[in-house]
Amino acid sequence: MFQSFIDLIFPRICAGCQQPLQLNELQICIDCRFELPFTNSHLQADEKLNNRFIGKVTLTHALSYLKFVKGGKVQSIMHELKYKGNQEVGEMLGRMYGYDLKENGFCNEFDLILPVPLHTNRLINRGYNQSDSLAKGLSESLNLEWRNDVLKRGSETTSQINKSRLERYENMKNVFFVDKPEGLSEKRIVIVDDTLTTGATLESCVVALNNVGVKNVSIIAIAATY
Repeated sequence: MFQSFIDLIFPRICAGCQQPLQLNELQICIDCRFELPFTNSHLQADEKLNNRFIGKVTLTHALSYLKFVKGGKVQSIMHELKYKGNQEVGEMLGRMYGYDLKENGFCNEFDLILPVPLHTNRLINRGYNQSDSLAKGLSESLNLEWRNDVLKRGSETTSQINKSRLERYENMKNVFFVDKPEGLSEKRIVIVDDTLTTGATLESCVVALNNVGVKNVSIIAIAATY
């Protein structure tokens, strides 16, 4: 009853369609959840995803939860997460995908979850790292540790928007480093990012982890372009 009153004054909005949520709905309405374009990359190898990394870095698993389509619901949800401070939708997406991964045995594939870091200046300006909320949600579902003090961004890059594929890779070269490599040599790491396009950011993170001799590396993107 109290929540209904609050919703009347301050209506909760669906991150996908921007319409008011019903009392029993959280972050994303039932209609939008039903229409989410799942990749199902955890059920079978995703060639389009894997091909972005072949010949560049070796991954144990390359996984994405949703297909990113310009102007679609997933873009709206990612915008809420990345630019409007809606960390709750990030945690929820992480939990949702984590449950799917757990049901298919992936909780036994990883030892540590690492979010893609933001540069300190950008973190201060934004106030949060959207990948942290995704990692937190995955951690809860998979019952795995996540840390945001291991992988660091050493330099602030220019925006990847409107850059060519080659320019994106050049922009991300040697950007990341491992701040606390102790105890990582036997760890199976999974790196989490919000949206994967060319894969340049994640590739740079993988290189940084390989440089300190981790056991193996996988990647999870909550959304990926196809």
